[in-house]
Amino acid sequence: MNMVKTTVLMVGLTLVLVWAGAALGGRSGMAMALVFAMAMNLFTYWFSDKIVLKMYKAQEVSENAAPELYSTVRRLAQKAEIPMPKVYIIEQDQPNAFATGRNPGHAAVAVTTGIMRILSREELEGVIAHELAHVKHRDILIGTIAATVAGAISYLAHMAQWAMIFGGRSDDDEGGNPMAGIVMMIVGPIAAMLIQMAISRSREYAADEGGARLAGNPRYLAGALKKLDMTSRQIPMDAQPATAHMFIVNPLSGGGLLKLFSTHPPVEERIARLESMGR
Repeated sequence: MNMVKTTVLMVGLTLVLVWAGAALGGRSGMAMALVFAMAMNLFTYWFSDKIVLKMYKAQEVSENAAPELYSTVRRLAQKAEIPMPKVYIIEQDQPNAFATGRNPGHAAVAVTTGIMRILSREELEGVIAHELAHVKHRDILIGTIAATVAGAISYLAHMAQWAMIFGGRSDDDEGGNPMAGIVMMIVGPIAAMLIQMAISRSREYAADEGGARLAGNPRYLAGALKKLDMTSRQIPMDAQPATAHMFIVNPLSGGGLLKLFSTHPPVEERIARLESMGR
């Protein structure tokens, strides 16, 4: 069901792009925005793992340096039938973790020192299984495609704004409705962001389910999420909003309308789903 939901959201995001292209730039404008967004996100897709690991000063560790963590990652990677990812530790008090890499053959799993202090062995296993589920599901690729389309929509809106400032816009053979263009400049980027965030939340649910099955007990991850949610609220983390979606729990806090733009589903709902799997 999570894959069906992701597919529907991706189709919706594509339809918003088509609507934006027709309203703001026609076929030529839509093609230009898509090429520009693809170029930017292709670079991110290939190099994001190195960028984010360096951003958080992650240090790669060997089996000798972190035997329990390393053996857990190796055992679960073998069970998931994916190559052994690189293992990193981040010197951060907030308990958190993320996976990165453009495909299972170039993956990395990073955990903070805080998460290793507060979780039991079984709970840490649940977290690692969640991250390896992201790798197995190729969620980095899905996120990059979503970001490409959303970026193209935002770029189209900026193009239309500059066209209005410097003397209007030139419609191609489709013709364009100026009023629709104005509405699209406002609504398009917001709609694209909402759908992109919904895709991210859907992939978190899928990783929770996949990780629970991989670990063999949904309660491992449920227990970990309870501790991570409570502790992450108390211990701040110097995290960038652009990378917040990568972590198992959102390192940033926000409520109210900000929940619509959250890259993570409510922890309470995630725990409830895991506990229902356990029953």
